[in-house]
Amino acid sequence: MGEKSLQKKKYILETARKVFMEKGYKNVTMKDIVEACDISRGGLYLYFNSTAEIFREVLHMESEEADDVFSDSIREDATATEILALFLIQLQLLLLLVDILLLFLKEQKKELLSKKDNLAIATYEYYFGEDVPKKDNILKRQFDSAVKIIEKLIETGVENGEFYCEDCRSAARNIMFLLEGLKISAHTIGVTPEMVDRELLFILNGLGVEE
Repeated sequence: MGEKSLQKKKYILETARKVFMEKGYKNVTMKDIVEACDISRGGLYLYFNSTAEIFREVLHMESEEADDVFSDSIREDATATEILALFLIQLQLLLLLVDILLLFLKEQKKELLSKKDNLAIATYEYYFGEDVPKKDNILKRQFDSAVKIIEKLIETGVENGEFYCEDCRSAARNIMFLLEGLKISAHTIGVTPEMVDRELLFILNGLGVEE
């Protein structure tokens, strides 16, 4: 695919992303994307055959953008110390591990309470409504990656005496399950700042952090 075609495909994906953010996943048709992109139907089908294919590509694009923070730096066999050191460099701050965890949780809270359009609802609709092969499950890959990083952070915090935890792997998974549950609740029953604070405090207390 030439450079011009790559740019056109990127334009379609970026435009489609806005449509999915506005309408969700199941309500979007190829016609909607054609109109939003201001291209012919044939021009769209030259690149994509369905809204499912387009949405998969949008998710891949989102995932790649999120991975860019670490992809050029972290090797598959990177040690916990290397990952945490690179994490600190990215933040350009000299923080205790507990401060890093607090910053991570504060960013999660901001996302949970944000009223801005995002792909959350469309993403859940896609995974609930489509038969997504395990190898293509980007959410699982992102979840597992986050668990790995949080686990290493907790392990090093335990070694440094900042955290108390007997099973760092399970603790990391529980943190991610709790956050994912809050994300779903934010788009269904609704959550308040007080509710989020209570759950995040539960995470910190579980690691022996008084905040």
